[in-house]
Amino acid sequence: MFRWGIMSTANIGVNAVIPAIAASENGVVHAIASRNATRAREVADRFHAPLSFGSYEDLLASDDIDGVYIPLPTSQHIEWAVKAANAGKHVLCEKPIALNAAQIDDVIKARDSNGVVVSEAFMVTYHPQWLKVRALIADGAIGPVRMVQGAFSYYNTDGDNMRNIPELGGGALPDIGVYPTVSTRFSTGQEPQRVSATVRRDPNFGTDVWSSIRADFGEFELSFYVSTQMALRQHMCFHGEKGRIEVPAPFNADKFGGPRIQLHDQGNSKVEEFRFIGPDQYRLQAEAFVRHVKGGDDPIFTLEDSIKNQKLIDAIYKAGESGNWESV
Repeated sequence: MFRWGIMSTANIGVNAVIPAIAASENGVVHAIASRNATRAREVADRFHAPLSFGSYEDLLASDDIDGVYIPLPTSQHIEWAVKAANAGKHVLCEKPIALNAAQIDDVIKARDSNGVVVSEAFMVTYHPQWLKVRALIADGAIGPVRMVQGAFSYYNTDGDNMRNIPELGGGALPDIGVYPTVSTRFSTGQEPQRVSATVRRDPNFGTDVWSSIRADFGEFELSFYVSTQMALRQHMCFHGEKGRIEVPAPFNADKFGGPRIQLHDQGNSKVEEFRFIGPDQYRLQAEAFVRHVKGGDDPIFTLEDSIKNQKLIDAIYKAGESGNWESV
């Protein structure tokens, strides 16, 4: 069994990823690390992990850990991903792995120098509903894709929340803007050429809280909005010449009626629905990661793919400032 060490007791880890790792068929939660040793032990006891550490350095120095999951604030991802790789640990790092694309080069260097696996935790790329969307598009079920539309929003005005703190990498685009972009790239296999955007920032927090984006992929356009100060919504639609694919619960399916996709024909007279009962995308991600580490052929989200997605986010920020179309 792959021995996981968890770096931090962040909510995303405690509430979603750590339980998934604990339930996985090829890995165990072996250690929890926190700058608060008492908190680390409490979480370790909750998940029956034998080890706990009062520092991240001590976790990385342990010979009893095969790899780490990093759910630290975004601003710390690069630093600790590099340190973990240099310590010989495999790394699954929460998204976004970086604040800009250039930073990812340091992680690639550490990965290659130490012969470890490092992956950004885009759990949606392991979910069967997104594998089905990709397969339907590849099989020509909706014909050539001409338009992709998406939305992702929630409401959070807590000034102490890291999503509203610029120094920690807060903002709507880093937190949720990465999902419409990565799911579109994953499903179509295409890359954007240029982007235009309107980006609005909160006058008190300084973080981007609302953005409307158009990304030109050549043969089709991606149009989406994200916000951290709008009512909860998630949706993706892939519209082709022969039909369309609706994804009503694209990213956090448990909050939106469960994972399902709807295939509409050209005249909207026939609707075929595909439902996916029971899959935990976080568990699927952890299991695929471990199989890949052990030499399996399971695809994972690579750092090279991370660079491509981050370049798009970087271009959105630039377009928001310039008011012009910007190359990706």
